[in-house]
Amino acid sequence: MSISPEELHLFIADSLKAGKQPVIIFGANWCPDAKYLAGVLELPSVKNFIDRHFLLLHVDVGKYERNTELFNFFDSAIQDGIPRIFILNHAGEPINLEVNDQMRTARQQKPQAIFNYFQSFSLTE
Repeated sequence: MSISPEELHLFIADSLKAGKQPVIIFGANWCPDAKYLAGVLELPSVKNFIDRHFLLLHVDVGKYERNTELFNFFDSAIQDGIPRIFILNHAGEPINLEVNDQMRTARQQKPQAIFNYFQSFSLTE
């Protein structure tokens, strides 16, 4: 399913109105790292934290033929590599650009490391 830039902007605005940090995760169902990340995000302790602090939007890139133009909204230098996570602050600006590709190797990380990643970008307790 494609997501328009307008839908992305609406998600960000709705997240901010709800007092949550928007998180946009680019991935695909064929990608083992994206699948692993999705599984970790469903672990009860991780999910509880995520639900309290963030709203997530999962963006399917297919085989890089869908939604990749939305990368430019955050970082025009991105060509490929998923999953990509963009965590925004309360002004709707990305705060993890330097490490947005860290989950491209999610399978090599322990669930606690992924949890720590999200905790490190939470702007509320």
